[in-house]
Amino acid sequence: MAYLKVAFGFLVTAFLSATVSLAHPGLGFGWGGVGAPGGQSGAPSYGLFPQFYQFSCPQAEDIVMSVLEKAIAKEPRMAASLLRLHFHDCFVQGCDASILLDNSATIVSEKNSLPNRNSVRGFEVIDEIKAKLEEACPQTVSCADILAMAARGSTVLSGGPSWELPLGRRDSKTASLSTSNNNIPPPNSTLQNLITLFQRQGLDEVDLVALSGGHTIGVARCGTFKQRLYNQNGNNLPDQTLERTYYYGLKSVCPKSGGDNNISPLDFGSPVKFDNLYFKLILWGKGLLNSDEVLLTGNVGNTMELVKAYAKDENLFFKQFAKSMIKMGNISPLTGFNGEVRKNCRLVN
Repeated sequence: MAYLKVAFGFLVTAFLSATVSLAHPGLGFGWGGVGAPGGQSGAPSYGLFPQFYQFSCPQAEDIVMSVLEKAIAKEPRMAASLLRLHFHDCFVQGCDASILLDNSATIVSEKNSLPNRNSVRGFEVIDEIKAKLEEACPQTVSCADILAMAARGSTVLSGGPSWELPLGRRDSKTASLSTSNNNIPPPNSTLQNLITLFQRQGLDEVDLVALSGGHTIGVARCGTFKQRLYNQNGNNLPDQTLERTYYYGLKSVCPKSGGDNNISPLDFGSPVKFDNLYFKLILWGKGLLNSDEVLLTGNVGNTMELVKAYAKDENLFFKQFAKSMIKMGNISPLTGFNGEVRKNCRLVN
């Protein structure tokens, strides 16, 4: 009889803990601590894990992909914009959707920082995904996870790799304009500056070069590369590393005065296809931004070897890009009871 009581007690406990874990996936379990705050594995924390919405919103990823398919079919450049949103989010307060918050009585929006102003875009696509998810599974899927899923989906829909995406991030109740200004690598960065800013996020040289490969899709504004065309070293001369015909082509798009918002593809050979041509173009003197070029010519660490390796082997690049995206997506997430799940990605609840 005593045995039966113990057995019954165990079953009740097991049932209750299972019920709690289904209602609040991730609570009470470390799941190896993957993506614990600071991205440290093994920390006794609520972890991120791919099946986070398996019971609470099993259709989440299908909903995200259906919106992305339409948006990217309508405007292929949107894929790069959404990939960049995730990057510009994670580098500020961790991957917490702080970049999506608009100005309010309590929020000074990151959308107005130097790297983001008149530049980050794709907010309407995120709004549409969020609205559809709220309809299907109210207050369940966070805006931070939507950004991570949109970044992966955009990569896949552009012909790039997929990856198993850890989920369970929660949304911040704060934003940081100053951190956005200080932590996001500027397009005129030196290689040492890039390495330092990536190290600040727990990302190494391999991550830096692989994630820079995201520039295989998308465009940049004339204002971000004008210095290379007209006054690279303060001597009114162009950057000598630019291949000549490419240089003259860029000058026609980007005049010495004005035209700052004119755009040029980061990878002019296949601007909407996710491939390794970006790295080949760098080798040929046809990288658009200074921050692209210095990966080859910066003379720090092993970045030159990595550029050559990814130019030679697209599969190697795809594998590392996927690994580095997971690593970046694990930067200081809010989990457990930290943060919130916003109803509207632009506003705190």
